[in-house]
Amino acid sequence: MRPDLFEAPDYYQLDDLLSDEHLLVRDAARQWVKRDISPIIEEYAQKAEFPKQIIKGLAEIGAFGPYIPEEYGGAGLDQISYGLIMQEIERGDSGVRSTASVQSSLVMYPIFTYGSEEQRKKYLPKLATGEFMGCFGLTEPDHGSNPGGMVTNFKDKGDHYLLNGAKLWISNSPFADIAVVWAKNEEGRIHGLIVERGMEGFSTPETHNKWSLRASATGELIFDNVKVPKENLLPGKSGLGAPLGCLDSARYGIAWGAIGAAMDCYDTALRYAKERVQFGKPIAATQLQQKKLAEMITEITKAQLLAFRLGQLKNEGKATTAQISMAKRNNVEMAITIAREARQILGGMGITGEYSIMRHMMNLESVLTYEGTHDIHLLITGADITGFQAFK
Repeated sequence: MRPDLFEAPDYYQLDDLLSDEHLLVRDAARQWVKRDISPIIEEYAQKAEFPKQIIKGLAEIGAFGPYIPEEYGGAGLDQISYGLIMQEIERGDSGVRSTASVQSSLVMYPIFTYGSEEQRKKYLPKLATGEFMGCFGLTEPDHGSNPGGMVTNFKDKGDHYLLNGAKLWISNSPFADIAVVWAKNEEGRIHGLIVERGMEGFSTPETHNKWSLRASATGELIFDNVKVPKENLLPGKSGLGAPLGCLDSARYGIAWGAIGAAMDCYDTALRYAKERVQFGKPIAATQLQQKKLAEMITEITKAQLLAFRLGQLKNEGKATTAQISMAKRNNVEMAITIAREARQILGGMGITGEYSIMRHMMNLESVLTYEGTHDIHLLITGADITGFQAFK
């Protein structure tokens, strides 16, 4: 493993816009990634295994529900702090950021926002410390971009609900203690249910043979006549808008996280270009490599400004779903383009595990698709500006 020499680019001096708290939170996450992620992540990606020992560290840097109030175990931070944490973690690895993002935005967020006070007190403090890990069950084998077509359902059996169905492509599912599951009741209305590991008929088979997010645990959720206590229904909101509200929070985190992956690829390529000598001079002194690097830092800077302004809007409660979609789509596309260009700068070395670039590139292929595909986010923006839904 090469030493982690990462230096974050800040071409437009965005640090000057951050508060002292923002900087403390970000720098703590940055140092943790350097110490606890960089030395091990290539090995775990190669063997396609999630490093469970990092869960405690993720909790300690506030990566689990940082914006959840302190009374429920969260850090009570703002949305920019949340974004900065996601940026730093994804600089280490997209799969690790997925673990934290799911825990925060797809498990803790719905319990806090839609849950009862009893549910908040029961689950949130343990999720914040990592004692409980969670997952989010929305996508199904036949329903991805059209989650409203889900077939997972539950029936009222008097003193409990009977849940049946299956979910696919679920981050954290193989080791999750709880799952926030979205299913239709007998009237076809979508509700959220908290399903706990150990409930009879509930299983979480792992998905193998992934070329992407290899250091993240992915699996299924299978419900075969699972008896779910009635108190496990999220009472605060029903309908498709409930899970989509969770996805807004997750997509916001991704918009920041992708910047971290892009930063790492850029920083690696810049350092390599300065050191790699061909035809008697560093390749950084050639026009084509400077073009690549100049375009990288330009796109990173634009993405930073987009994410920062979106964070301000989130803090003010003004950020729209369409604005979040724009940032997620733009920043992930930016990151994967930079990863591909950085790989070219490194030549053959770019495909080896000695450098992070190819791992980031493979990971970003998944990030491009999950939490709403690249094309769906384009159409969300299109619908917002024209008033016409083109994907129905």
